[in-house]
Amino acid sequence: MQTAAVLNVIVDNIVEMNELFTDVAMGEGLAPLLVLVGTLLIVFSVGVFGALTLGAIGSLVTSN
Repeated sequence: MQTAAVLNVIVDNIVEMNELFTDVAMGEGLAPLLVLVGTLLIVFSVGVFGALTLGAIGSLVTSN
């Protein structure tokens, strides 16, 4: 039952993090823009890394 306790802590941290990021995103000034730009950078980076990974896996499977 230790796993359930660990998962509860992880879920609680994710919920708390979501609330904190929402407070920042709804803030004044440039905070919403900065959150949006940061999100776009992360999504772009993960997308490029994912495409490169899929290409490498495809290269391993196909023959020359």
